[in-house]
Amino acid sequence: MSDTPSYIPVASDKLQVWLDYLEKLHPTEIDMGLERVSQVAANAGVLTPAPYVITVGGTNGKGSTVCYLEEMLSAAGYKTAVYTSPHIVKYEERVRINRKMLPEQSHAKAFSVINEARQQTSLTYFEFGTLAALHLIKQADVDVAILEVGLGGRLDAVNCVEPDVSVITSVGIDHIAFLGDNREQIGREKAGIARNNKPLICGDENAPESIKESADTIGAKLIQVGKDFFRKELEKDWEYRSHRVYARHLPKPKLPLINASTAIAAIEHLPLPVSLDAIKMGLISAALPGRMQVAQYNNVDVLLDVAHNPQAAAYASRYIASSYKNRPIYAVIGMLSDKDHVGVKAALQQIITQWFVGTLKEPRGEQADKLAEVMALTDNYRTFDSVNAAFESAIEKASQCDEKPLVFVFGSFYTVSSVNQLIVGA
Repeated sequence: MSDTPSYIPVASDKLQVWLDYLEKLHPTEIDMGLERVSQVAANAGVLTPAPYVITVGGTNGKGSTVCYLEEMLSAAGYKTAVYTSPHIVKYEERVRINRKMLPEQSHAKAFSVINEARQQTSLTYFEFGTLAALHLIKQADVDVAILEVGLGGRLDAVNCVEPDVSVITSVGIDHIAFLGDNREQIGREKAGIARNNKPLICGDENAPESIKESADTIGAKLIQVGKDFFRKELEKDWEYRSHRVYARHLPKPKLPLINASTAIAAIEHLPLPVSLDAIKMGLISAALPGRMQVAQYNNVDVLLDVAHNPQAAAYASRYIASSYKNRPIYAVIGMLSDKDHVGVKAALQQIITQWFVGTLKEPRGEQADKLAEVMALTDNYRTFDSVNAAFESAIEKASQCDEKPLVFVFGSFYTVSSVNQLIVGA
């Protein structure tokens, strides 16, 4: 990367011109710290993007928790804004205002504002995008902004904003080079989004001690699943209970139930009234591309999920075993090189009939042969020079099988995005 791009875009330029510019602006892809981004946020006047802010961090479950919050608050009649990353198909997915994406030109104009506000300060792609999102949210004049942490928490660009409620969905081993190599270290980084005298909702049922220690040090009010709020899954519905609320006959959602209960706990501690009917409506409508996304391609059933660590893979394994009993499972996998490949395989190997391993042609993408070697795959796999080629081969084999195989696509946002575009374009 170079911090001296040859062309500086203007507000009227196309979004892709701006994205190309952002990629060249900073010498590294990731540069943890809040000093630069906070200064530019202050210059741009975006440190308070909405009257109420919910910040959501965690290893797994951030996206679905954000989606539940958005749907429930929208159903209650509030104007909402959401910032998430990365995107599945196109950049515009990262910002939603009242559940809708904004046009390309809105993003280009926001980038222009941040480019002027940063003056000589160098920003990473993610930092620049975060600040532009905060500008778009502030311009939209919403009631609640729901912000998803990109990486970690304490030093993530999103943490320049003061939240009214902070949420940690789960703590797993991921991004070791930046966050630490054990759950206690990582938990401490995640808990950096907590604030003094404000609620910190923790949806991890086996939370590391560092979460409580950090909350105590910061002076945050820790609200812990299993201690302060509970869920009980029944045959046809489920229940949520806390010290103040007992909600029965809740509809089972499409996304993970643990994140639904975490979202309800967050809403319970937000100083805005939300009815039980709004919560039920939000549970029913919550859905996300790339999270247990069901599709069909050439009359073959396809399931796409961005699972890229053992925790997410274990959830996917349980979901598939329950929802697709006695069916062959063809796994299409592409992963980044710095992930726990062995742990992902261990979580899924009992349900996979055959592996279709594709090279991920992205920065840090793993070669298919190397991935198969590290995962110690034996005779039930094939390798391909791309995830799309792996997917097409899995579809071809599935279409010739009488047992109705499921093609399961996973391993990275990049993997799901690439295959999703292939499906959408069919």
